[in-house]
Amino acid sequence: MKALKSISALLILTASSVALAEGGSDRLHGQMIQANEQAMRTYAAANGKNEPEVTHYRYGMKLDVAKVISVTSNRGSCDVMPAQMNYEDSTGKLNILEYRTSGIGCRGQN
Repeated sequence: MKALKSISALLILTASSVALAEGGSDRLHGQMIQANEQAMRTYAAANGKNEPEVTHYRYGMKLDVAKVISVTSNRGSCDVMPAQMNYEDSTGKLNILEYRTSGIGCRGQN
């Protein structure tokens, strides 16, 4: 009986940790990124430009940023999270740069 209770407790703890790992903030950040990409497709269509492709930032990458259109918010979380910068380069091409940043919504934490 003790073994059954121990196994049950272990399964419950494992299931709850998996649920937390796949939960809240990851889903929220994913929705934010998808919404940003959809907004950029709409912006491109409205301005007669080609849809931008997402480029993932690599350290030391040379960027040609002529005009920043928008940047996704990093408020509301203390986690390291994905963010995107939407911009036009010097040729007028639309771009989406995806990178990782830390959130600034940390209350009472240094």
